[in-house]
Amino acid sequence: MHESYFIEQALTAEKDLIQGLTDLLLDTVKRGASIGFMNDISEQDAIQFWTQVLDKVTQEKTLLLIAREASAEQIIGTVQLQIDLPRNQIHRADVAKMMVHSEHRRKGIAERLLVEIEKIALAHDKHILVLDTVTGSPAQRLYQKSGWIEVGDIPDYAMLPNGELCSTTYFYKNLLKTRDN
Repeated sequence: MHESYFIEQALTAEKDLIQGLTDLLLDTVKRGASIGFMNDISEQDAIQFWTQVLDKVTQEKTLLLIAREASAEQIIGTVQLQIDLPRNQIHRADVAKMMVHSEHRRKGIAERLLVEIEKIALAHDKHILVLDTVTGSPAQRLYQKSGWIEVGDIPDYAMLPNGELCSTTYFYKNLLKTRDN
């Protein structure tokens, strides 16, 4: 546990999670992150998204980590590990929807979430992880610093919430090779 926040794995679709995750998603999109949503996202859209994610958590198709403020227990960060993949890919997983609330950035929360999701992946026999992020973003620098291997960029792959096209950089990490070094 870090002195100002803690990280936990969500195991069920607890009602209190949905509102906290909704607030986090709305803050993240409002701050311009390209995470699949546009500026016109409504609170109902965010609630629907998190309800679907938590259904996948309950079905053990997605693993969800949450960072909470130690004092108020406000949700200040999250990351998903999507493990429901085809039978020929049972050894790998996708890291998705890494978010840290704008008031809590640059405190090492994203890095801790990444370290913890890698541990959970290994515990679930997932050793090849894949993710993508906006090219040139702070997240790209985090993944590079954390030993992820850059595969390449796709120009104009996605849009920022304001509709501006952006490049996406893909990364992978072999946790067995990382662990052996």
